[in-house]
Amino acid sequence: MAEHGFSSRQVCRITGLTARQLRYWQQTGLLSPSELTVGGHARYSFTDLIALKSARRLLDAGVSLQRIRKCLASLTRFLPTSQTPLRELSLVVTGDVILVLHSAGAFDAISGQEWVLPVADILQEIEALRDTDTTLPLQWELFEENIEEDLSRDRTA
Repeated sequence: MAEHGFSSRQVCRITGLTARQLRYWQQTGLLSPSELTVGGHARYSFTDLIALKSARRLLDAGVSLQRIRKCLASLTRFLPTSQTPLRELSLVVTGDVILVLHSAGAFDAISGQEWVLPVADILQEIEALRDTDTTLPLQWELFEENIEEDLSRDRTA
């Protein structure tokens, strides 16, 4: 049991959450305090504050609490070594998608679909193709059909 850390009142001031929200999140297991005092009072660590602040920002970005829960469950499934995903990962909200930035790359928090293209790998593939094919078309040759169609249209008009 610990007597240090941030009290619930301090956490509410720092995160902007109401005491009711904090209790609800704790009771439903969304985010729980790291420690309890001898008297049973919650004590939150700095990493707990980061997780709470992250969840709050997701709510402020329009992500529903149900979606946050679903994301946390998915993240636990996709990243079994991540016991506290909001503490260890970076989340980016883009419209209806929550992207997870992790050392392994970036992916959708619910589906697990990868979102980052390995640009360096693509560049290597292009270079390999250039080495094997020395007859690359010129830029105007790529659009030759369109130019001929435009010219014939202009002649008939």
